[in-house]
Amino acid sequence: MHKSDRKEFYRTAKFVMFSISAGVIEIVSFTLLNEIARLPYWTSYLIALILSVLWNFTLNRRYTFKSAANVPIAMLKVFGYYCVFTPLSTYVGNYLVVALLWNEYAATGLNMACNLVTEFLFDKHVVYRNTLDTNEIAQREQHHTEAE
Repeated sequence: MHKSDRKEFYRTAKFVMFSISAGVIEIVSFTLLNEIARLPYWTSYLIALILSVLWNFTLNRRYTFKSAANVPIAMLKVFGYYCVFTPLSTYVGNYLVVALLWNEYAATGLNMACNLVTEFLFDKHVVYRNTLDTNEIAQREQHHTEAE
């Protein structure tokens, strides 16, 4: 495997692992809101999604994309992504649960899978496009590689 291919494989793997941790946050908070608080599907989903996004953004910016990008600008771009993704996924999930009688967790799982793929592509090609591997972690790794 070529060095750049290996780097992108590890970047993708990190994104998936951090997304899994965000997914745990999302599903646990969704379960608490859905089962204990008995909130409607869309409310439970929306709150759980916001919690997972904050977690995922923080970890992926620093460790996956290793970006020194301006945080407010990067957050604004991610916010733009979620301005499209959130209403669509909330509507689709609610439709699946209410109209088609899907299980709430199956609908949430489908939305989480769509989110994983589309957000990775958006982050890599839009949010961090020009700032991949520019933070202090990436710089230390570069110096370490050059020293070998």
